[in-house]
Amino acid sequence: MAFIRKRTEERTGYQNGNPWTDRIDTHCDFVMCYRLNDSLEERVNKYLEKGYVVHLMTGISWGGYQDYLEGEYDGRKHWDEAQTDRFGNKILHGPATPYMVPTISFADYLTENLKKAVDYGVAAIHVEEPEFWDRAGYSEAFKREYQLYYRKPWQPPHKSADAKYKCSKLKAYLFTRTIDRISSALKEYAMTKYGRELRFYVPTHSLVNYTQWKIVSPEGKLADIPGVDGCIAQVWTGTSRTKNWFNGKFAERTFETAYLEYGVMQELVKGTGRKMWFLHDPIEDNPIFDWNDYRKNYYCTVSASLLHPKVNTYEICPWPSRVFYEKYPKNSPDAEAIPAEYATLLNNMFQTLGTLEGGEESEVKVGILTGDCQLYQREYPDCEFTEEVKEEVGTVLVDTDELIDRISDMMKSGKPDRETMLKYKSSGAFPGFYSLAMPLLKYGIPVRPVLLDNARRYTGYLDDYNVLVLSYEFMKPDYPDMNSAIAQWVMQGGTLIYVGDGSDPFHSIDLWWAGKYKNPAEHLFESLGINPEKEKEIFKCGKGIAAVWNIDPCLFSYSKENADKLREFFNEVLAEKNEKISFRNYLTINRDPYIITAVMDESINDNPVELNGSFVDMYSPKFDVVANKTVNVGESTMLLDLDKIKDEKLCVIGTSVRVDSLEEKDGKIILDVQGASDFAAHIRLQVPKKISKAEIDGAECECDFDETSSTVLVSFESVIGKRKIVLE
Repeated sequence: MAFIRKRTEERTGYQNGNPWTDRIDTHCDFVMCYRLNDSLEERVNKYLEKGYVVHLMTGISWGGYQDYLEGEYDGRKHWDEAQTDRFGNKILHGPATPYMVPTISFADYLTENLKKAVDYGVAAIHVEEPEFWDRAGYSEAFKREYQLYYRKPWQPPHKSADAKYKCSKLKAYLFTRTIDRISSALKEYAMTKYGRELRFYVPTHSLVNYTQWKIVSPEGKLADIPGVDGCIAQVWTGTSRTKNWFNGKFAERTFETAYLEYGVMQELVKGTGRKMWFLHDPIEDNPIFDWNDYRKNYYCTVSASLLHPKVNTYEICPWPSRVFYEKYPKNSPDAEAIPAEYATLLNNMFQTLGTLEGGEESEVKVGILTGDCQLYQREYPDCEFTEEVKEEVGTVLVDTDELIDRISDMMKSGKPDRETMLKYKSSGAFPGFYSLAMPLLKYGIPVRPVLLDNARRYTGYLDDYNVLVLSYEFMKPDYPDMNSAIAQWVMQGGTLIYVGDGSDPFHSIDLWWAGKYKNPAEHLFESLGINPEKEKEIFKCGKGIAAVWNIDPCLFSYSKENADKLREFFNEVLAEKNEKISFRNYLTINRDPYIITAVMDESINDNPVELNGSFVDMYSPKFDVVANKTVNVGESTMLLDLDKIKDEKLCVIGTSVRVDSLEEKDGKIILDVQGASDFAAHIRLQVPKKISKAEIDGAECECDFDETSSTVLVSFESVIGKRKIVLE
């Protein structure tokens, strides 16, 4: 466990746009000073003085760039570069702050501004959220980029599936070009002027979330940019509580959605040697909820992230000032400051997250193929509908009640009508993917979104998986060799389950299969040497299995009965290789010395999970010692297994503050610690002898020795500054 470590490991960090204050001085490893303004140099210097590794973060698709927009930068106004919808409305992130079309000019403007951060001595730069809205694509700047890229006049995205797809691919390219240009220029600047290496990162939402929210972004394409050193997975309650359909119900499923989001982000850097931090947020952007809601969903996301053991670095909080200084629900007479217990729990977790090591999954690996291409077909063109398409200007994340009712009625009848189905597919629920993922995940199969794009980037990328589920009804492969990689994986022993009926209108676009195949699945089947003719068929292909179900994947979200049929087919296919997966209502993993377990609702049963042993509960304020742990439906836990550390006579088990040193000297145990101010702090230590007295800075403090576990709990009020604890 790495409770005592150097900050240069950069395991934990947070972003903050405000000056340093004592309540947010959590003593993680690094801090990302947010936004470029006149206070940046002062803020950077203050955090350096406090011992942090300092980075800079700013937005790459929006920000306080009024000097650029108004022409102060180069003498030309740039409002024509604001992302614009089909009705001429500029898409805004805030007042007078548009989302930008990332032109060459804009990239060069950002580069010049970011050189200031390099001058101030930051170790790394983060350009967050390269976001191009699906409903955008109508500004004059975008029309110019279209003509330059495709060498023909711009086509309105809403006029045809082909135009929609081409516009979306261009959006991803423009941000790829911009990130490449900025990262390479800044790295050269840092090296030539200061003789030092600058690191460059892209904090970004997950591919799953951007698809739900209908935002185009270069997710997998980040791997092709030499100047990118890694990413932050911007997954939090706000993304993961986005509703989806399962068993005919439209609901928030924060834990499961977060699990899938973190999973695809782990794939983004797998095998590249690049860095990935998983983000958690103790609240979220929407300030209308109370602390109970924030706390519950925070632990959903934390537990979901811990179940992916190949990532062990974390952004512990995006905006600590709004957590520790503001009241919620906002604008409510019942608004309250953060509860004391939650403040302690958060500081506990901030320290605990720095101790995680990487690891390998041990269970059967099941993947659902996803790709950047799913971002390109989120809305169907007007010509696909018999009635006039009504655009919901400004409605981004929430589907209308009318549409939800219409989808629900369709599910109850069991008879999909074409227009409602198309609206369902293009809704924020992203049913093509979730209809395949949820029936498996909810029944305890640790399914992971797998990046189709990487199958052609990295030799053997698919080899980590035993079973892959694929549908081209919600995405299309950009290149034929993606199918070749899948076919080769099957021939070498993999099991592929393809689900799709070829009904998606985007099969008709002008891509590589056009003219020879009706859809890209036909090319895949040809590569596998199979010719599916029935509704369901299972084929032996070399050493592997290819199963085909000619059905729209969205149907599996209609009801539990339909989800049952998918699970039955799943095990039927596995039986061809004498394999079977037993369904259960939980996920669990050992990340020594920790056990992480989450029990899900809407599953095979409502039974709790009983964990037997001698543990420390890392989700409790005082790191409670427990003999056994019951995890009920809808709950999760993180336990430290005391048997795993029994050979360590003296060690930190859990702490609310950073421990800089721990030693036994002259019969006493001495710790040097430092933490944020104004919260109740606790440290639990495993010790070689009974402890009866504790002092902090010479004043006696509370201590409680637990003989059964040979641990001691030291409790005190945390204040700012370096402090010394002596136990005897």
